[in-house]
Amino acid sequence: MSRSSTIRQLCRSMSALKARDSAGSPVSYQWCVVGAGPAGIAAVGLLLDSSVPSSALLWIDPSFAVGDFGTRWKFVSSNTTVGLFLRFYGHCRSFDFPSEGNSRKWAIQDLPEKQTCLLDIAAEPLRHITHNLRQKVHTATGEVSQLKEKEGRWECVLSSSAGSISSYLADNVILATGAVPRTLPFHHAYPSIEEIPVTTALNPSALVASVASDDTVAIFGSSHTAIILIRTLLEQSSAKKVVNFYREPLRYALYMNDWILFDDTGLKGDTARWSRENLHGSLPDRLVRVFSDEKTVGEYLPQCTKVIYATGFERRQLPNGVLGLPPRYQYNTHCGIIAPGLFGCGIGYPEEKTDRYGNVELRVGLWKFMEYLQSVIPLWKEYSVCQGIGQPRETPALSKSANGI
Repeated sequence: MSRSSTIRQLCRSMSALKARDSAGSPVSYQWCVVGAGPAGIAAVGLLLDSSVPSSALLWIDPSFAVGDFGTRWKFVSSNTTVGLFLRFYGHCRSFDFPSEGNSRKWAIQDLPEKQTCLLDIAAEPLRHITHNLRQKVHTATGEVSQLKEKEGRWECVLSSSAGSISSYLADNVILATGAVPRTLPFHHAYPSIEEIPVTTALNPSALVASVASDDTVAIFGSSHTAIILIRTLLEQSSAKKVVNFYREPLRYALYMNDWILFDDTGLKGDTARWSRENLHGSLPDRLVRVFSDEKTVGEYLPQCTKVIYATGFERRQLPNGVLGLPPRYQYNTHCGIIAPGLFGCGIGYPEEKTDRYGNVELRVGLWKFMEYLQSVIPLWKEYSVCQGIGQPRETPALSKSANGI
């Protein structure tokens, strides 16, 4: 970090400390974005672009390292094309991408725009954008452990790795806190079967190191992640056998003239190519695929020594939740509203969309997050207690996404 950048951050920290009154009341902001993964980055950028003063915006994250996208999943092949990543980087003026006077060439810029890539390649410019945004807004490093209403605002209770606890007030809070892999209990009946967490399995070298030549590995799922893991085990590991338990037929994204069928659930890119070549008809040696039901699980799972659950994700919960709401609280899947002044976005709070053939999917992906946030932030600006919701007012004009949807 440059000396001038360090000075700017220190000045913002000092101004935040001065904002506390003599009684030590929490600093108050108009907006607080919780999470610095792709959705959090998009939210901060769009708020700044929509004339929210930088001094009125607080950004909270434990590490500001592009979330799980930039840390846990860096070895995963993307579903998003290079062209859409590039569109995301350049969409917000506040991203300053590419920065003036910075002639740095990013690896992703050398790839064909219709190609997919490793997430680590896509995360590299996002780290740079995160740095740029942190020079403009107030930031706090730590984990939001609880949210609670206080005098018409939201109090964010923050815990740090050092064990200290602090709190901030905000008129509006956006949760972009991500999701965690969903697991299943099937192997609990068989104490000899060891679960390999999907977070470990999606690092090829770690997965290979976790499997021995006498292991039979069960993989539950038929999604993008499951197919990547099957391929890695067959091509790189010495596993004796791989047993894939699936509940649905393989599904592929189909590129139409102006839209994509199974855009959010279908296999894409190199993973789709490998699946088409290997999983229809004659299967590779060492691979067995069975429909997952009580009978087949009871027959095949006892033969396995390791198990991986590639069965999707579920919302990451705040350690102490949102006071006054149930642990598994609901959100509006079409506009992201959780409660007045409290909103969700990203993989933990995805937009639900029905395509022209009636397929209902959850929209997950960087550009989809950007489109969605651009359409709902004008609504969110009106939906806080401080804005006097419930009073007659002019309907906010919702922004159209770049493709007119």
